[in-house]
Amino acid sequence: MNYQISTLYFSPTGTTQKIIQALAATLSTHVDLYTPSTEIDFTLPNARTSGVNFQASDLLIIGVPVYAGRVPNVLLKYLNDILGNGALAIPVVVYGNRQYDDALIELSDILKMNGFRVIAAAAFIGEHAFSDVLAKDRPDARDMDSVQDFGSQIHGKICAGEIGKDVNINGNCPYRAYYRPLDEAGNPVDLRAVRPKTSSACTDCKSCVNVCPMGSIDSEDVRKFNSICIKCGACIKKCPVHAKYYDDENYLRHKQELEAEFCERREPEIFI
Repeated sequence: MNYQISTLYFSPTGTTQKIIQALAATLSTHVDLYTPSTEIDFTLPNARTSGVNFQASDLLIIGVPVYAGRVPNVLLKYLNDILGNGALAIPVVVYGNRQYDDALIELSDILKMNGFRVIAAAAFIGEHAFSDVLAKDRPDARDMDSVQDFGSQIHGKICAGEIGKDVNINGNCPYRAYYRPLDEAGNPVDLRAVRPKTSSACTDCKSCVNVCPMGSIDSEDVRKFNSICIKCGACIKKCPVHAKYYDDENYLRHKQELEAEFCERREPEIFI
């Protein structure tokens, strides 16, 4: 069978997008087995208004970042509206060098429940959303080599007719609770209400408005949030004058702890 490759990703800071596009490009080089890929970027709110249907002749590569060790809960409604109808699927999660916990098995389970056949899965590392130090500039060249190797292994599995073979993915069922940082006394803290601040360096260019995946930053007053902030880092990392920042004590303590405790390089994990 000739498979139509489709990519589907949520990528506020571009790390997940880079990996998913590279994996699709690797598979697309085998023109005898795959037709050119179609791409769906569901990062911004207007791209998540309706689900997508696939067919048995489709091969979906889907990627999401890991938030607190899980699939971002703000994406669950959209993800559950994606129907597989027997299509092949490759779930990929990208995390900031701490751990991906149960995010990958959760994404795989969602796909299976929606009628996909999961034939491979992977967890890759990208620069942490909270930091420009933790996993800095990743995915890097070594990571992209791993992406290419992963693509070659997937192609080999399909050519060998092993798409019915079970994929054993690391994770727990039931899933672990969302990861929560601790305060100085060792008590869990809730960062959901924390919002970035805006400095006087702001030029009101509206870049932050345009990249917010929740559509939460007010277009008339970029210092104002009209809805939730998921701490994705897009408004901070993509501000051309570095005007967005956090000053919340618990957030900054957690950021520093992550940078100190998880500085040792982690490598991608592949399941096939």
